[in-house]
Amino acid sequence: MALVEIRDVHKTFGKVEVLKGVSLDVREGEIVTIIGRSGSGKSTLLRCINALESVDSGEIRVEGRHVHAKMPDLKQFRQRVGIVFQAFNLFPHLKVERNITLAPLLTGRIGKSGARALAEDVLTRVGLADKIDAWPEQLSGGQQQRVAIARCLAMAPHLMLFDEVTSALDPELVGEVLKVMEAMAKQGMTMILVTHEMGFARNVANRIVFMHQGRVWEQGPPAKLFANPETPELASFIASAK
Repeated sequence: MALVEIRDVHKTFGKVEVLKGVSLDVREGEIVTIIGRSGSGKSTLLRCINALESVDSGEIRVEGRHVHAKMPDLKQFRQRVGIVFQAFNLFPHLKVERNITLAPLLTGRIGKSGARALAEDVLTRVGLADKIDAWPEQLSGGQQQRVAIARCLAMAPHLMLFDEVTSALDPELVGEVLKVMEAMAKQGMTMILVTHEMGFARNVANRIVFMHQGRVWEQGPPAKLFANPETPELASFIASAK
């Protein structure tokens, strides 16, 4: 059974229909990269999967459970489905350790005695063990984004969503974040990523989903889609992304 099941999802903002009948399955351990032009519905789809947006019609299921904004255990659900945005959203008045451990402590996932060990563990996974006592303002943009990923990992999610996590970074900092995500992929984390990094999509994803005008336009293995796009829309997008 798929970890994520999306069936005929529609979403409208005002008079603009952003998602027009999206259907998609994601298996456990799969890395799915969603590509497409701005306004194609990519980020909205991620927000619907995490119940940050409600759908107008259709259905989303994660681990067999119907996802909606009024879920009785919404907080627990979001612990299992982490999301990282292009904005780092770190608390500037808290050191790195506290940024990472605040949510696990508040939810009771860990006690105070285990907080620092948890922070050390996830920071080691993103290559920032030496920054545990730093303030966010002392970190580069790439380091802040890696702390944001570590904060998400601290909740031991079953699924991670990434929404353009490198788009706000200077080009020389993009690589360090992508390396962390590559390592997570090798460790078997199920991931759905919205990205403009075509090299990452080609080399790391099991499957690429091309969205166009609010629909899943094409999908398949990276080698197939990049070498032989079936539609002129995908061919044009790939050409413009080079």
